[in-house]
Amino acid sequence: MKESIRVMISENEIEKRTREIGEAISRDYAGKTVHMICVLKGGVYFMTALSKRISEDVPVSLDFMSVSSYGDDTKSSGVVKIVKDLDEPLEGKDVLIVEDIIDSGRTLYYLLDIIKGRKPASVRLCTLLDKPERRERDVHVDYTGFNIEDRFVVGCGMDYKQKYRNLPYIGEVILSEEEQ
Repeated sequence: MKESIRVMISENEIEKRTREIGEAISRDYAGKTVHMICVLKGGVYFMTALSKRISEDVPVSLDFMSVSSYGDDTKSSGVVKIVKDLDEPLEGKDVLIVEDIIDSGRTLYYLLDIIKGRKPASVRLCTLLDKPERRERDVHVDYTGFNIEDRFVVGCGMDYKQKYRNLPYIGEVILSEEEQ
């Protein structure tokens, strides 16, 4: 299989929208510390860019979590297996979960349940990309970069076989059988 990448969302569009989300978070968390939790690996690019766009008047702390959903070989069950847990307790913190992309919402639904069980003061969700038409579980997204159609995308942390994470734009992967 040969793949090519078609630009869907430019680097400039992503930077502009990230700045807007950072401004909204700054307003919403005024007077508080926002504890950002990155869902690894894809979310790290967006979270670092976003954290730099939050006002210096709003203290930011960061933590990281890696999860996988498991089931049979062909379809994820959406049940979360924690691969790397958080380093700090969440009790009493204002938590902002940062994702690269949300589609079915199944894994995130279970992850939110786990996070809420740790008694944070509040939990909000931020994603760079959202595929709302793919939603199978009711997951409320507080901050969305872009709603997209059901396309296979890479860039800004998202990958195809561990490639393309470092693209500064969002691109659609086009697979073809012919070698060019």
